[in-house]
Amino acid sequence: MKVGSLVKAEYSEAIGIVIDIIQKKVWRTNLMGKRIEWDKVKEEPHAVVLYPHNDGTVNIPTVDLEVINESG
Repeated sequence: MKVGSLVKAEYSEAIGIVIDIIQKKVWRTNLMGKRIEWDKVKEEPHAVVLYPHNDGTVNIPTVDLEVINESG
C-alpha cells in the first residue's frame, strides 16, 4: 500500500484513495481491554484515506484496509 492506492476498509464497501501514510497509536479495546495505557502501545502505520462521500480524510490502520489497485 502506498500513496495513490485505491483501498477498501474491511467494514465497508466504499472505495477510497490513500493520500498519505502516517504513524499513530491505536488502542483496540476488544484485545487490550477498556483501560487505556498509551505508554504500552507502539505506533503503527495508518493510511490517510479520502472517500468521495466524505468532506475530509479519515485515518485508518493499514491492517484494516484491503488494496484494490496499487498505484505506480
